[in-house]
Amino acid sequence: MTEKPPKPVTESPWTDWRRLTPARLALGRVGAGMPTDEVLRFGWAHAMARDAIHAPFDAQSLEATLRDQGWNPLQVHSRAADRATYLRRPDLGRVLDPGDIEKLKKWPVPRANLCFVVGDGLSSLAIERHAAPLLEALKRHLATELHQTPLIIATQARVALADDIAAVLKPRLVIMLIGERPGLSSPDSLGIYITHAPFVGRSDADRNCISNVRPEGLTYDAAAFRLAWLVREAFRRQLTGVDLKDESDLKLLDGHANDGPYLSVAFQKT
Repeated sequence: MTEKPPKPVTESPWTDWRRLTPARLALGRVGAGMPTDEVLRFGWAHAMARDAIHAPFDAQSLEATLRDQGWNPLQVHSRAADRATYLRRPDLGRVLDPGDIEKLKKWPVPRANLCFVVGDGLSSLAIERHAAPLLEALKRHLATELHQTPLIIATQARVALADDIAAVLKPRLVIMLIGERPGLSSPDSLGIYITHAPFVGRSDADRNCISNVRPEGLTYDAAAFRLAWLVREAFRRQLTGVDLKDESDLKLLDGHANDGPYLSVAFQKT
C-alpha cells in the first residue's frame, strides 16, 4: 500500500478562524515561504486598494440616487483640481474651490442645525457603494427634521473640507461621510466624522469617528444607530471629540435601539 504524498501546504492551527474574518491570518506555509494562492490573493488585494484610491468619483450618479431618496444635494469641489494633485497636496483637499464658496452662499436653503457632507476621500468606491444605503438607514433613527438638512457632495475631499463648508452654512453640527484609506481586505470602507461647532482649524481631536462602515464591517443599521446616538449627545452636551465617549452600546443594553426622534431637542429654535 503506497503512502499518500504529503500536502505541499502546511496549514496553520488557526485555519478555522478564517471563516470568521476577511483578515489575512492563518495563511499556512510552503517550506519557508507563503502558498502561491495566498501570494496571488495578496497581489489582487493590493490592486483593489490601489484602484479604489484612483477610481474617479461618479458624483452625478450619487446625486441622482440621493434625490430619489428625498435629498436635495449640492455638488462642490475642493481646490485640488484632479486626483494627482489631491494625493500630492492634502492641504488643497481641505479647502473649497473659491467658485463653490460663492455657490454655497447663494444656495437657497434655510439655516439648519445639522449639515451632511458626502466626500469621496481616499475611496470613491466606499461612497458610491455605502453612502446612500447608510443615509437611508439613518432615517429609521433620526427625527423627520433629518430630511430638511442640507447635504453637500464634495469631490477631491478631505475630512476638514466639512469645516470649510460649515463656515459658510453655519450649522451647529456637521457630519462628514468619506471614503477611508483602503486596506488590503477593505478597499471600500466608509468613515463618518461628527464635529460640533465646526470652524476652520478644528483638529481630529475635536471630532468623533465611526469607521469601517460596510456590510462586512459595521453594518448600515448599526452605524446609523451609533451615529444617531452621537448626534443626540453632541447637541445635548454641546461638544464632540475626545470628551464625548461613544456609549451607544449602553442604550442597546437598555433595549432602546429603535427609539424614535432623537433630535427633538436639538432642532428647537434658539
